[in-house]
Amino acid sequence: MRAAHIRWGLLLVALAVAVPAHADLSRRRSDVVEVVQKVSPAVVYIGTEQEVESRFRGRARSPLEEFFGQGMEEPRTRQRIQGLGSGAIIDASGVIVTNDHVIRGASAIHVVLADGRTFDAEVMGSDANNDLAVLKVNARAPLPTAKLGTSSDLMIGETVVAIGSPFGLSKTVTAGVVSAIGRTFRADDRVYNDFLQTDAAINPGNSGGPLLNVDGEIIGINTAIYANGQGIGFAIPADKVRRIVDELTRFGKVRPAWVGMDTADLPAQIAARLGWDRTYGAVVTNVEADSPAAQAGVQRGDVVAELGGSRIEDAEDFDSRVRGYPARSVFPLVLFRAGSNRTVQVTPVEFPARLLETLAWERLGLRVKENKNGMAISAVRPGSAASEIGLEAGDVLLRMNNQPVPTADTFREALLTARRGRSVLLLVRRGRYGYHLTLPFEGQRL
Repeated sequence: MRAAHIRWGLLLVALAVAVPAHADLSRRRSDVVEVVQKVSPAVVYIGTEQEVESRFRGRARSPLEEFFGQGMEEPRTRQRIQGLGSGAIIDASGVIVTNDHVIRGASAIHVVLADGRTFDAEVMGSDANNDLAVLKVNARAPLPTAKLGTSSDLMIGETVVAIGSPFGLSKTVTAGVVSAIGRTFRADDRVYNDFLQTDAAINPGNSGGPLLNVDGEIIGINTAIYANGQGIGFAIPADKVRRIVDELTRFGKVRPAWVGMDTADLPAQIAARLGWDRTYGAVVTNVEADSPAAQAGVQRGDVVAELGGSRIEDAEDFDSRVRGYPARSVFPLVLFRAGSNRTVQVTPVEFPARLLETLAWERLGLRVKENKNGMAISAVRPGSAASEIGLEAGDVLLRMNNQPVPTADTFREALLTARRGRSVLLLVRRGRYGYHLTLPFEGQRL
């Protein structure tokens, strides 16, 4: 009898322990847990392979070589390197969004789903300026997806979740809050504009993975970490992602857009003269006739205060933000003029072909033409930086900002992409030798 009582007692104790455990499971199902269970099947691991060639080497024999160093010879070795990153499936047909820097230069891209399935991926389109790429995998059945939400209504302090593969550790989850929006920062000699900032842990390998709100919607694509601090990560806002992904999906690239206005930083004395009492903004220095900016009513001397609902810090911030709007996509611009603000709607258009030759001549100091060897320099503007460096008619342009330019079309694309920078890196061939050189962009930014 006593043994029976003991067994009943142990059973009651076990039940007493088991019932609260079951209740605790329901209580512990937080918003973060629900987001992870809902979205993690749509988050993928991305592995890449890339072949890297050795640099050109040779003896310096020409004036250019004496100025810039050694020339080039054929590559001596090839090396295969591997990379990793993350991505999110945004369409059940197998469309994946990730960072451009995750797949840039890859000769092979492999995608691993959360359930272990592996696919080879093709690049539908990529854009280095906005650091976004769209991949496609072919699956026999519809794939799990994550919904691309909006970043326009984000609240500072709201909970966010990051899912990715930091250091190759797939299906890693971190949580935090939105620390800031519209953030601009500098890292690796590059300025990043209009980013979301979060304290959710983001590490190498998280790049391309989603930043999610508590509804399980993608509100950003993780892309960068701040090496000098902890708990500081950045993501591309979802509204910008949507614009760029739509371009890449439809056209395979972002169509170079043109608004036809130039801006400059706003020193305190100029701001005071214009009646502008803020520490941010950029002043309009030029408006092209019949341009989208002119049609919207932008005038020289206006202060650009906001673009797309976020304030403009300086001219570089304005240029970078405009690059996030492809041709034919409308954005609001808040201008300060004569003591008051006004909002105008600007619709960028594709860069006019009539301005391409002007762009190359005025800003690079070069005229080029396509021949059997590639893009040959046909004329160099006297007094230009290109002339002072020693470029001559007959030299052949091989690359612009590391992008091959073998045809007139590729040269135009590279020039349009590079036009808002302050300089451009060229690879030029003269005879048997090639030279890397940097040309400053001159004149107004068309």
